[in-house]
Amino acid sequence: MMENSRRRFIKIAGITAAGFGLKPVTDVLASGGAPKKASPIGDTSAGNKALTAKRWAMIIDVKKMAHEETIHQCVEACHKLHNIPKLDNKRHEIKWIWEEEFKHAFPGQHHEHMSEEIQHAPFLVLCNHCENPPCVRACPTKATFQREDGIVLMDFHRCIGCRFCMAACPYGSRSFNFRDPRPFIEEVQEKFPTRMKGVVEKCNFCAERLAEGKQPACVEASNGALIFGDLNDENSDVRKVLKSNYVIRRKPGLGTGPQVYYMV
Repeated sequence: MMENSRRRFIKIAGITAAGFGLKPVTDVLASGGAPKKASPIGDTSAGNKALTAKRWAMIIDVKKMAHEETIHQCVEACHKLHNIPKLDNKRHEIKWIWEEEFKHAFPGQHHEHMSEEIQHAPFLVLCNHCENPPCVRACPTKATFQREDGIVLMDFHRCIGCRFCMAACPYGSRSFNFRDPRPFIEEVQEKFPTRMKGVVEKCNFCAERLAEGKQPACVEASNGALIFGDLNDENSDVRKVLKSNYVIRRKPGLGTGPQVYYMV
């Protein structure tokens, strides 16, 4: 299977070199069909239900997220939708969204006088869909790429399993399939592709749901603890929250520009 994937990559690389260009090819591979043009912001023409933005961002309300059941619902909704297996071996675990303590999510910002509430609160972490994603620059095959709306996506067909993107990501937001995950999927969701051994994967901000006019699965399952919207729209919910609340981001000093904010 992996050999077939490599042959497919070589074939596509040849097409790209022939002059078709990288963007259409990655569009075809990511969508599983013909390349599609992005819908204009605010386009409400008949048949166009896609949610669009100039820059997608997410805000996590830590206090609302503090309930363990809310965390569980968000993780389960994401992992079920995206065919993420449950593996007993922690070294082989695949995670798109998961829980961390403050000291692990925000190293360098922890201090001895921090409130107990913040120290022990569960922090939901995921791919930050950075404004300047180092994973994109590190990927030699362009299997990791960034859309115009800021979402960082994975093209599973182009991934050769080199794990350069994992080394480049400072947030540990990527997982590698050390074994074939498909036998461990409890209930396969036909709308999202399964992966195979030797492929890297991560959160995609539910790009496939946005194309159908739906919010990300974790947002729907969060009971209002997650807020998702267009950072460039001053009337969006995320902008309104950012204007009136104190928020922090993970490792802001690295210059990656995380687009996931935590309201504390």
